[in-house]
Amino acid sequence: MKQENKHTESCNCNQGTLSVEEITSVVDAVVKETGTGKDKVIQVLQKVQKRLNYLPSEALKYICRVTEITPGQISGVSTFYSQFRHIPSGKHTIKICSGTACHVKGSELIADAFRRGLKISEEKNSSPDNLFSIEEVACLGCCTLAPVVQIDEKTYGHVKPTQVKEIVTDFLQSVSKKSKKKEEPEQESYDAEVRIGLGSCCVAGGSRDILGKLLDIREYYELNINVKPVGCVGVCNQTPLLEIVSGDKVSSRYTNVRKDQVEEIILKHIQPKSFDKKLKFRINNIADTFLSDDMVYSPVNLPTDTREKTLNNFLSKQLHIATLNGGVMRPDSYDEYELLGGYNALKTVLTENNPAGVISLITASGLRGRGGAGFLTGKKWEISSAMKEKPKYVVCNGDEGDPGAFMDRMILESFPFRIIEGMLIAGFATGADRGIFYIRDEYPLAVSRVKNALRICKEKGIVGNNIKGSGFSFSIEVFEGAGAFVCGEETALIASLEGKRGTPHLRPPYPAVKGYKGYPTLVNNVETLSLVPWIINNGSAEFNDIGTEKSKGTKVFALAGKVARGGLIEVPMGTTIRDIVEKIGHGVLEGRTFKAVQIGGPSGGCIPERLADTAVDYEELNRLGAMMGSGGMVVLDDTDCMVDMAKYFLEFTHKQSCGKCTYCRVGTKHMLDILTRLTQGKATIAELDELEQLCLDIKKGSLCGLGKTAPNPVITGLRYFREEYEAHTRGICPSKRCRDLVKYSISDKCTGCTKCAQDCPVDAIPFTPYEKHVIDYSLCTKCDNCRVVCPENAIELVYEKDENQN
Repeated sequence: MKQENKHTESCNCNQGTLSVEEITSVVDAVVKETGTGKDKVIQVLQKVQKRLNYLPSEALKYICRVTEITPGQISGVSTFYSQFRHIPSGKHTIKICSGTACHVKGSELIADAFRRGLKISEEKNSSPDNLFSIEEVACLGCCTLAPVVQIDEKTYGHVKPTQVKEIVTDFLQSVSKKSKKKEEPEQESYDAEVRIGLGSCCVAGGSRDILGKLLDIREYYELNINVKPVGCVGVCNQTPLLEIVSGDKVSSRYTNVRKDQVEEIILKHIQPKSFDKKLKFRINNIADTFLSDDMVYSPVNLPTDTREKTLNNFLSKQLHIATLNGGVMRPDSYDEYELLGGYNALKTVLTENNPAGVISLITASGLRGRGGAGFLTGKKWEISSAMKEKPKYVVCNGDEGDPGAFMDRMILESFPFRIIEGMLIAGFATGADRGIFYIRDEYPLAVSRVKNALRICKEKGIVGNNIKGSGFSFSIEVFEGAGAFVCGEETALIASLEGKRGTPHLRPPYPAVKGYKGYPTLVNNVETLSLVPWIINNGSAEFNDIGTEKSKGTKVFALAGKVARGGLIEVPMGTTIRDIVEKIGHGVLEGRTFKAVQIGGPSGGCIPERLADTAVDYEELNRLGAMMGSGGMVVLDDTDCMVDMAKYFLEFTHKQSCGKCTYCRVGTKHMLDILTRLTQGKATIAELDELEQLCLDIKKGSLCGLGKTAPNPVITGLRYFREEYEAHTRGICPSKRCRDLVKYSISDKCTGCTKCAQDCPVDAIPFTPYEKHVIDYSLCTKCDNCRVVCPENAIELVYEKDENQN
């Protein structure tokens, strides 16, 4: 038996046991593909885990034997990045988003519901049948659909705690179906073009089903239409969005389209050629009108102004530069990008052959880095260009780890050719010859679209040696991050590229001087690079005329949270927060009150409604205690607790801290302890002063931006919402959000319908038809199911303190 154990690794993922021979065979194949260098450790671990389900100890040992990777390195890296697993998991991974937008909409309750429904315990993170495992992730980048759950690569939005069985069943059914891609017929003219968005939010909203229905309708009715999948349409809250552009260029748009409405919508605009099929549809349509009320409220029967009013309001205050041609262009079409002016900027700079002139143009435009710090892009390029050592690198930072942010994901998914063009121009201007896309692994669609775009660019001669005969050569590769928020900081990102733990280091030297592998490395954010081609094409003066005195151009924001109309927006710098929330986002939901906006992710701050007339500007936001960040903007209403929000962000930053600085590692833990005690009603007034002092000490003593900005949510909370913090010291959460301070109660509105009893997962509500129900508090887990399903709104939240006194 002992001899047998030497040759097997236990696995609980329905794959039986793994023999040493199987493990070594997989590792050998991976190493042959990736190479044996120490800098390849992350790629090796990613590929081995993908094939073996996890990282067996035997695999780690064997990797060290056949590569240059050391045991210390592989141990340090595999335990640092959240992506890597050292124990087996289920066949399918359920990723539950715990980003800011999902948190304020109850992601914690969703996670609890899935664990209960699938009987997944803390000891063994997989269901009894080893089919599912659960993983809570910082952000899935579908914030407008919060709460969001992703099973493998299928995403579900607006999830409720009561939908576990429904979602699992739907996923298993979808896995068993095999979709066959229908080829697009090649021809020069069409009667109409039908556009359907296929960004991540669109897909989660059901756009793939709509696309399938469109193709079926086109085939059945023999319609001469061009069905065109496009990138992000921006109005993520109203997907699926269908746009029909007629032959005479008249556009008609339909939002929140259901699969059963597609046929009616299409045939309103495009007539079938066959008389029989046209007649059959009209007869069925007339019958439906009499048999169903749905026809009365169908989008087809609404006037255009009424149908598109909300959409027009959402778009009216925006200015598209980084997101130019959004919802119009196919993300995978090089020819269409070129037809719409793509690569004109690159051709211009290559023809003029004046790198210094390009840098001067970017400097004159006033463009600042869109990754958060707002450093002048032209200045950064100038520093990099002065370095003569080769090779020289340009890195596109797509490690968008901020919970509540999805700008970079959308731009990478929808405009990959634009980012490539921006990177090529940056490389030409600074004298670089190599480029790297660093994209977080949680964005599989972005990764695949960038890789596909690079493949096409190489075929077209846009990437590679002697580009378009100019003498300029530039190669580009894609690196997938392994899950570490701190890698958004450029020195930590470079450490990750080198196969190390993502630990920041002191600057100077700056990466532009000494970066990847010790060579000059220019690191620019996705959005920054996306703006470069427009500036080259239109001139620095035109870009400089947009925005405020010190913040030029536009800014892309992910508008999410408790806003009525969330989505991906691009507005001129200087637009007020109130205009964004109320005019573009249509305010908060009816019956609720706009309370605050959290800007800048975990490093930002909460700005109260009374200061919402503040302009979006780097300096103005910093003055209020927030920051621009990468562009996450989460709207909060009167049901959100500011202490709970601060605790949520401190949990995130403490977990994501690399641990190098004592102030960050220990200080954030101490802050988190106080905030946790506040949410439990156990902290004292004196601890608020201690909390405030900790904030100041951590800001002063931390090494990198993560630690220096981690206290911001707490600082702004104490500055603008101190009364809420003080209330918690008395055991009161004014928003009734903190679960330890409230309990569920059934009011006299109860009719005894038993819905709450039927949906209670722990039988805390006895089944007593037609009688007022009661809750057994010794069993209640505060899962919220009863409140969600109650048709009479009879479930109320009351303070534990008041109940105990009674």
